[in-house]
Amino acid sequence: MIIVVCGVSGVGKTTTGMLLSEALGIPFFDADEFHPASNIEKMSKGVALSDTDRRPWLETLARQLAAWQQEGGAVLACSALKESYRSILGSHCTESITWIILLASEALLTERLAARKDHFFNQNLLASQLEALELPDYGWTFDVKSSPHEIVGTILERLRGK
Repeated sequence: MIIVVCGVSGVGKTTTGMLLSEALGIPFFDADEFHPASNIEKMSKGVALSDTDRRPWLETLARQLAAWQQEGGAVLACSALKESYRSILGSHCTESITWIILLASEALLTERLAARKDHFFNQNLLASQLEALELPDYGWTFDVKSSPHEIVGTILERLRGK
């Protein structure tokens, strides 16, 4: 089972993903850990990544997802903002990915990003992420007005009903 928790920065992908991972007993990974240094440097300076910048990162993650699938599954927190990115991410998996899309108001996201410490993402990039976001017509979408525990509870119920 591969689950990708996606959305813009500050939406709670890591928190939700870690809780889900723990509940399911499968490993959690954060896609940010797989960015090359050049991408991190750009984002730290407030420069939005291009699709060209993202491509090698997405391809690395696609191979990892396939490997994790073979090892019994994983939960990945990854922005996966565009349909083309999600297509690359799933390109090596032999089973369907469960997509969890987290949404929040721009005001809440701005508040959360301002409170972050020691994270490379420059909060000035939020607007570019919101502009790039392409909501899929598949997966499970949640407004993060609900707590991460409530969201994970609903996900677990849906997974049991699958």
